[in-house]
Amino acid sequence: MTLYALDDIEDAIDATRAFLWPLDRGRWLRLAVVVFFAGGAGGFNPFQFTGSGTPTTPDTPTTPPSGAPNLPSLGTPEVAIVAAIAALLLFVFLGFLLVGSVMEFVFVRSLREEAVTVRRYWRDHWRQGVRLFGFRLALTVATVGLVGGVLVAVFAPVVLAGRVAALGLLVVAIPVLILVALVSGLLNGFTTMFVVPVMLLEERGVVASWRRFWPTLRSEWKQYLAYLFMSVVLSLAGGILTALAMLVAALAVGIPLALVGLLGGALLTVASVAGWVVVGVAVVLFVAAMVVLTLLIAVPVQTFLRYYGLLVLGDTNDAFDVVPERRRAIREPSATEG
Repeated sequence: MTLYALDDIEDAIDATRAFLWPLDRGRWLRLAVVVFFAGGAGGFNPFQFTGSGTPTTPDTPTTPPSGAPNLPSLGTPEVAIVAAIAALLLFVFLGFLLVGSVMEFVFVRSLREEAVTVRRYWRDHWRQGVRLFGFRLALTVATVGLVGGVLVAVFAPVVLAGRVAALGLLVVAIPVLILVALVSGLLNGFTTMFVVPVMLLEERGVVASWRRFWPTLRSEWKQYLAYLFMSVVLSLAGGILTALAMLVAALAVGIPLALVGLLGGALLTVASVAGWVVVGVAVVLFVAAMVVLTLLIAVPVQTFLRYYGLLVLGDTNDAFDVVPERRRAIREPSATEG
């Protein structure tokens, strides 16, 4: 049996090369903006539980007789500040999630048309992006709710029944948390890589596109299992290459700016204000340059990974082929040239 996940690697490399070379500065910069929102990877933040088991002496004035720490109380200004910060973080998160959802369609459309026009593609697909945003938001809420429920079930007995019971529940909870993270990641990843192209091709919603894609996933489950394994390997390889490229870029940018910083440090003994300005400018330029270079380096990696998913999708179902012309150009070069 032919495994598309293996055969399509070389095709994805060829498609990426044809799309990005010869170098077009405008295309790379526009793709860097798209990748900033659509090409990022989420992370699962581990949690820690710490508690104090040290007994307190009766003459300790800062600890109540019950053994609970004497925490400082929060007044109205502090609560307002905390609430404002939380609201700002939530607003940024939702905004980034919304823009990133629309940019998923901009990315796929750019590969389909082999042209990057952010404003036009945004105008054509923002409604589908809003639907994807709603799906991702619901998935995030469900995941956080499940994780929070498990954590409450584990750590509530600390107050009611002591630590031994909590540790016993923790042993059971860890596999549940891992399972929730895996299912959530798979749903989000398969939606991004395979359902979004179906939405773009057939102008359907998220759920309707999942219904269209599900028979293909079920009948070709071996192909998608192989893709899942290879995508992890390729993502790790891409991450290593990106890190090496970033190291080279950091040295190329950092060495001259470090000399500028040393000049600013020398000026501190003569004119402190001018010295700090020079040091600050060097730091700002280094950070800005590294952000831009990171995005530009990520462009070919993310383009390859997205082409790879689209090629596998089209091989498993011709109706979902988003890049038919590029596929023919790669696999039948003589026919396209004629």
